[in-house]
Amino acid sequence: MYNVSIHNLTIGYGTKVVQQDLSFVLQAGEMVCMLGRNGRGKSTLLRTLAGLQPALGGTFEIADVAVVLTDKLSLENTTVRDVVALGRYPYTSFLGTLTPADNRIIDTALAEVGSVIEAERMFNSLSDGEKQRVLIAKALAQQTPVILLDEPTAHLDLPNRILVLQLLRRLAHEQGKTILISTHELDLALRLSDRILLLSEHGAELDTAANLKAKDAFTQAFGMNIFDFNI
Repeated sequence: MYNVSIHNLTIGYGTKVVQQDLSFVLQAGEMVCMLGRNGRGKSTLLRTLAGLQPALGGTFEIADVAVVLTDKLSLENTTVRDVVALGRYPYTSFLGTLTPADNRIIDTALAEVGSVIEAERMFNSLSDGEKQRVLIAKALAQQTPVILLDEPTAHLDLPNRILVLQLLRRLAHEQGKTILISTHELDLALRLSDRILLLSEHGAELDTAANLKAKDAFTQAFGMNIFDFNI
């Protein structure tokens, strides 16, 4: 079963084309890491699929989606639970009142990312790693089949980068979600992703890390043999 299907998609800004004729399908229950050099369209593709900017051509079908962007979020006088609750407000009544069902969903999302103990802490008092888990919980609270994340480990140290990507992989597998991540974490993506979406000047290629490596696709995408160099 697929949650994302893309047909001859062209993406970019105004008259500037970043990628064109993209066609691939993302399955339910998989975590896909999107890799490529800067300027190849990783963030542009995420924003297009999220409906934050228009496609320049082609079509795509996508189930309901939650988005976690790169920008650091600063919220004054807001608890962790309040941040996660923001994920429910698109589904509440006109008055924005949370129902008991909404509160159960919020509690479950906090538990899924291991943030129950921080629920009443102020969001701005958390470390970057803790904040990122909370933003993932906010996305989970939306209960969408698809989660798109733009550089979710950008501001984290190595242990937290590993923990966040392990968490996302587990959520994809256990909850049957499609999780698409734009990242520069090459080593972690190769180890943890189910498949790699590799963007290059020649377009996009979606396959397992092993198959892409066997085809020397990484060298073509990055313009160098990233697996064989000396420092």
